[in-house]
Amino acid sequence: MTELLLKYFRTKQQEVQSEKVYDTQCPFCSMQCKMQLIEQSIVSRKKYTTIGVDNPTSEGRICIKGMNAHQHALHQDRIKYPLLKVNGEFIRISWQEALAVIKEKFTDIQAADGTNALAVYGSASITNEEAYLLGKFARVALTTRYIDYNGRLCMSAAATAANQTFGMDRGITNALTEVPTTRVIILAGTNIAECQPTIMPYFEKAKENGAYIIAIDPRETATTQIADLHLKVKPGMDAALANGLLKVIIEENLTDEQFIRDRATGFAEVKEYVLSQSLDEIAELTGVPKEQIETAAIKFASEETGMLFTARGVEQQIDGTAAVRNLLNVLIATGKIGKPSCGYGAITGQGNGQGAREHGQKADQLPGYRSIENEEHREYIASVWGINKENIPRKGVSAFEMFKKIDDGEITGMLLMCSNPVVSNPNANFVKSALKKLKFLVAIDLFVSETAEYADLILPTSSYLEDEGTMTNLEGRVILREASRPCPGEVKHDWEIICEIAKVLGKGQYFPYKKAEDIFNELRIASKGGIADYYGITYDRIRKEKGILWPCPDETHGGTARLFEHSFAHPDGKAKMVVVSNSSQIPKEKPSEEYPLYLTTGRVVSHYLTGVQTRKSAALAARNFESYLEIHPETARKYQIENNRLVTVTSKRGSIVVRSKWSDKIRQDTVFVPFHWADSQNVNMLVGEDLDPFCKMPGFKVSAVKVVPN
Repeated sequence: MTELLLKYFRTKQQEVQSEKVYDTQCPFCSMQCKMQLIEQSIVSRKKYTTIGVDNPTSEGRICIKGMNAHQHALHQDRIKYPLLKVNGEFIRISWQEALAVIKEKFTDIQAADGTNALAVYGSASITNEEAYLLGKFARVALTTRYIDYNGRLCMSAAATAANQTFGMDRGITNALTEVPTTRVIILAGTNIAECQPTIMPYFEKAKENGAYIIAIDPRETATTQIADLHLKVKPGMDAALANGLLKVIIEENLTDEQFIRDRATGFAEVKEYVLSQSLDEIAELTGVPKEQIETAAIKFASEETGMLFTARGVEQQIDGTAAVRNLLNVLIATGKIGKPSCGYGAITGQGNGQGAREHGQKADQLPGYRSIENEEHREYIASVWGINKENIPRKGVSAFEMFKKIDDGEITGMLLMCSNPVVSNPNANFVKSALKKLKFLVAIDLFVSETAEYADLILPTSSYLEDEGTMTNLEGRVILREASRPCPGEVKHDWEIICEIAKVLGKGQYFPYKKAEDIFNELRIASKGGIADYYGITYDRIRKEKGILWPCPDETHGGTARLFEHSFAHPDGKAKMVVVSNSSQIPKEKPSEEYPLYLTTGRVVSHYLTGVQTRKSAALAARNFESYLEIHPETARKYQIENNRLVTVTSKRGSIVVRSKWSDKIRQDTVFVPFHWADSQNVNMLVGEDLDPFCKMPGFKVSAVKVVPN
């Protein structure tokens, strides 16, 4: 028997004619897990296997998406050549022809409609180098004020709240290694078990060590299963719930008076307001029993150490900034920030959600998290770019607001990079109609996405296997994605495409880069002295140290594992607490007789964002091949909704058709639909246009709908 087995394995080994190993990292969530793709040539076919590689953040773990990421990168539908739309059909053209068309169209648009008639829509999935370059391209090559990116729909509420409260925004204020030793954890609006699965062992270890976990979510999820207490809040009422927690903490004398006195402002006003509120009324507003609010507040405040984590459930609301700020009020009131095993984490969604917002893609920002309206900041960046500061445009508008500018005729041309706004934005039908009004749309993408279908020209870009560059993960750790697989066909890297367009527009001298590292070295200088200071980080250091936590001001600096130990980033060194009133935070759109149910949205473990990549993976698509409506059985019976049947979900904006899925794990007044599908299953067609006044985040998590059998 042993000899037969040996013979079998020898035969199998002989079948493997060659093997190649490609170092890379996952293109999906913000954990940015390190991986290797092993490509084996076996007789007449190739076999691909992805394995995890040890690193400080995910420690060698990968999830189902990472294991199968190569399936989209190697998919036959990859765009391999420039495609020009002629008479409604895409035809193959050369790069020379594509660049000539761009030059002609961009020049004509700006001559006829003004410099700001061109807009740039970026991405939080591209590298730091490309995010930096895209911001520079908009301001230097196009001299337009209109640039923003899809991260506006993901991280803007948390980023704005952190900037307002602490004076700076980095995804997690402590390294993840501190999570297992904390004593109490609040997970607010975050389903990490499905969205960032490889982070879960940190929280499971904390649980093993005796940590008490409090989950805030309208649904029971794979994440709430690890919680000791689940606060099943009404959608949109997180800010009011935070006021309830604050009221109990203050009334029970559980605040950290010394910390508040030394390191915060605004507490007196917050105290006065929350003490004037009724806990019974807060319980009614939030749908969380009074006793549970008391238990959560006392437990969080009483423990010596504690951490707070938020994600899209709290943030993707039209009061998302205020909701996060009020939860940060809880953190400050109890003194749980800037100390070992105490801190805040905004669980970043996209792969480079942190880095992509630090270096110039946001409408109001310049590299290093500088302000585009600050004269000193403008002067510094102008000196790095070799231009006059007067030539840097002023701030533009947010991602969704750019489509309103298109609809109004102010923006008539757009360069779109690695994003799918037709599916990801609210009121998706409006976005489609706006795009149809553009004189010229260029899309840079891997596939002909739902948005690229509206393009006049599509340019083929490289995948995670081919495009080298740095990413900044959810810890604020700058890591280097090695990528050595050759580009297929005539595919180019994003940064190469930007440089080539700049060259034909006559601005090539500002974009002389030969490789990604050249861009990073300029980014380092551009970020120097800024809030997000990367100056001390180099490719060589990243390779040796497996990533460096910013800020890192010089090459002798070891990076910053824990923020705010001695001071916050405001000029006075103090955190700013603020009153968040219950009445002002009640969602504008509430259930009514016509639309009686709350709709909230989210992710499933096998898909990512709008699904353009993961739906190209057979292994992932097979796990969730269609969207669905999660609905409580009692609610389903009330509206005559059978289980596993097609239903029509309608809001004031439109309708979609999905399959019902009964679940007693969701509130009876709430239904849930994931957002990874397009066309007739695009849930964002139901979401309203109202935006958070501070960060311009749409209210994805709170809409009013009705559900009827199909």
